[in-house]
Order: sequence, then C-alpha cells, then structure tokens
Amino acid sequence: MRQLSQRAQAVRPSATLQASQRAKDLQAGGVDVINLGVGQPDFPTPAPIKAATIEAIEQNQVDGYTATPGVLPLRQAVADRLADTQDVHVTANQVVVTTGAKLALYALFQVLIDPGDEVLLPAPYWVSYAEQVKLAGGVPVEVAPTASLKVTPDQLERAVTAKTVAIVLNSPQNPSGVVYTPAELQAIGDWAVQHDLWIVADEIYGELVYDQPTPIPSMLTLGAAVQDHTIVINGVSKTYAMTGWRIGWAVGPADLMATMTRALSHMTGNTAAVSQAAALAALTGDQAPVARMKASFKERLDAVYPLLAALPGFDLPQKPAGAFYLFPDVQAAMTAKHCATTADLVDRILNEAHVAVVAGEAFGLPHHLRISYATDKATLLTAMARLKTFMENE
Repeated sequence: MRQLSQRAQAVRPSATLQASQRAKDLQAGGVDVINLGVGQPDFPTPAPIKAATIEAIEQNQVDGYTATPGVLPLRQAVADRLADTQDVHVTANQVVVTTGAKLALYALFQVLIDPGDEVLLPAPYWVSYAEQVKLAGGVPVEVAPTASLKVTPDQLERAVTAKTVAIVLNSPQNPSGVVYTPAELQAIGDWAVQHDLWIVADEIYGELVYDQPTPIPSMLTLGAAVQDHTIVINGVSKTYAMTGWRIGWAVGPADLMATMTRALSHMTGNTAAVSQAAALAALTGDQAPVARMKASFKERLDAVYPLLAALPGFDLPQKPAGAFYLFPDVQAAMTAKHCATTADLVDRILNEAHVAVVAGEAFGLPHHLRISYATDKATLLTAMARLKTFMENE
C-alpha cells in the first residue's frame, strides 16, 4: 500500500458521528433505538428563512461564485448582530464566513499553527478540536478541569510552555453545558493576554443559555487587549436549527482574517451562495423562532435533568446552564455493570437499553457520557426510563 501522511493517520474519526451511525445501523435493522448522541436541534429551519432562500433562488441571486470571505451583506449582518446583542463593534472585514463553524476552526488552526506548536484544550472539549490541531501539525495539550468542569488560570499556568500559541475556550460548553461566568472569562482572557496567546472562543451555543440573561457576554466584550487576542467562532447551526445549511464564521483582527481568507481561497473558494442567503435571512429576520426553540430546550432540560441525576451510577450534581447536553460521571455505573471503559458501557447501553450516547473519552474526559436532549420530551422520558431499567437490572 502506498504511504499515507502521518498526520492523516493520526487523526481519530469523530466519535459523535460514529455513535450516530451505530444507532442508524441498528435502526435500519428494525431496532427501536433512541439516538441521544447527536448534537443537532430537532426543529426544522424556521419557515421565513426557507421562504427568503427560495426567493433568492428564484431571483437568480445565488447562481455564481461569491467573495471568499462571504458576501458583504452577510458579513455586515454578523457585525451588526454583535453590535446589537453584545455592544461589540467590528467591521465586515473582520468577519470570514465559512462552510460551517467546523471549517472556520479548521482554517483558523491552519493559519495559527506551525509544526510543533501547542494548543491548550481545557477538558472536556469538543471532539474535533484535538484532531484539527493535529492536522495543522500542532500538539493538543489537554488541561484537566476542576470539579465544576471549568479551567482556571492557575491550571493553565501549569500547562503553558514556550511552544504554546493558543487556547481554545468553549462556553457554553460541548459536551457538558457548563457556562463560564463573565469574571471567569475575564480572568482567562487576561491570563492569555499576559502570555500573548491567541484565544479561540467557540461561542456556537452562546444563545442557548437558561436561567440567566442571554446571549451571555462574548470574549470580545472583555476589553481591547482581550479582543485583540481573540477569534470568535460562531454560526447558524444551533441557534437557528440550520445544521444542514453549513454556515459558520470567524470574527477576529482584520489582518488575521485576511490571512485566513487567503487560505480559504485554496480550500473552498467560497461558501455556497444559497446557504449564505439563508444565513442572511436568519440573522436579519424575526428572532421569535429562536426564543421558542430555546424555551423548548429549557423545558426538556427541566424535565430530564432530575431523572438523570437520580439514575443509579450516574453522578451529575450540577444542572447544566447552556447548550443541550448532559455530561454525567458514570464511574459508579461502570463498576456496577463490570465495564472496563466508558466505551464498553456505551456499547451495553446501546445494545441492551437501545439508547445511543457518546463516551467521554472522545471529549478528553473518561468516565463520563454525553447525552443530548435535542429531541422531543416524550422521547427523552422514554430514554430515561430505559436507562433506569438498564441500571436496575442485574
């Protein structure tokens, strides 16, 4: 066999997509599997967004190439949204639109990282961060969290080296739903500035926060020094139930965004024009659907959290504050079910309880499970009943 690149061979497949595929395979075989492994809203894209997109198609507005960083009206809409919700003022040339937030992260790491550079990843972290850092030739450095699943400047200080170039911070956090307070974000931002590090702030779940004001403060609100070191990653997937449209963006210093644009010009040329039209409609249209979806997620969280917290072997003392995930510690469940790894427990839950979840190893924190509540309440209640029966059976 011809040799393949070492960096490609070192990349692990997406655990969340693998879990979803295993669930689909069982479902195709006639098994009634409840899939709680996927991080995707179960709502349709709001009708006004679809209507505006159809109109753009019919008016021949989306038939050609666009500028690599995105059409100007969409980049301006991103800037305007930041001004309206965060009182942060950036220009359109500080915005780069990409084919999903995942590509924004990938392209950014290609621009920020040289071979051997280190990137701090506070655990737990989204599955693709580490693999994308590796694909850029970098070294992901996991930073163990506190009991609250947050990281502090003291912990970061013990992990930083002369090779460190960036830190990735995700709040609200996937996989745990943890939300950093403004004071905690400020402390981390000031620490990063002190070490002259880039802050990659993944704020894709920023609008999905419960029992506190939303959207929560962005890293861009924490003063000029922090803003100069920060690149915010966001998109329409979670807020507007538009995962299939594949629109994300990065917001950062103009010179960095110009470099990122040059790299993207050789990756995708430009993001699909029709999806850009849809994203523009989402950002500039009625925001009532966002509020309705958020209220539904909160209702589900309120219903499912006490049931999960009461499950034998599942430890989740703190109710999540954002996103749509639960991330319990399941060491006791592993012991009770004689499972050597969390992956073993996940397989047993899938095959015996017919509920698909994701093992915490994929997020840098073994002995945990990620459970998505981005499905209807009735299905969630059925899943909790199945998990209860599974844990109570010998």
